Amino acid sequence: MDAAEIVRRLWARMEDRDWAGVGALLAEDAVVEWPVSAERIVGRENYVRVNAEYPEGWSIRVLRIVADGDQVVSEVEVPHATMGVHRAVSFWTVRDGRIVAGREYWSEVGADPAPEWRAGFVERI
Repeated sequence: MDAAEIVRRLWARMEDRDWAGVGALLAEDAVVEWPVSAERIVGRENYVRVNAEYPEGWSIRVLRIVADGDQVVSEVEVPHATMGVHRAVSFWTVRDGRIVAGREYWSEVGADPAPEWRAGFVERI
């Protein structure tokens, strides 16, 4: 299985709440960083648990996956029934069929309001 397929399966298994399956895709000593919230998750079990414990009401829509060898970038949208719509861009490193490292940039849509001074140069999406 190539690196892009491993990341694709990661998101599918999260969507299915298949936590054992998520863990099977991660190296035991995987490290995932969340720079926006200044957190580092060390180890497979911690990464699985932090995702499994997230309050229910969410789904995942994969917007794109781009791979170059063992480096994979994914972009997902995660709407939540009560917490709004979140987006994440994730940079994954895959070795020997498992994710060994990740750096995920999570943000809530609209959390970073556009300043007025840019209004004449941009279009709203």
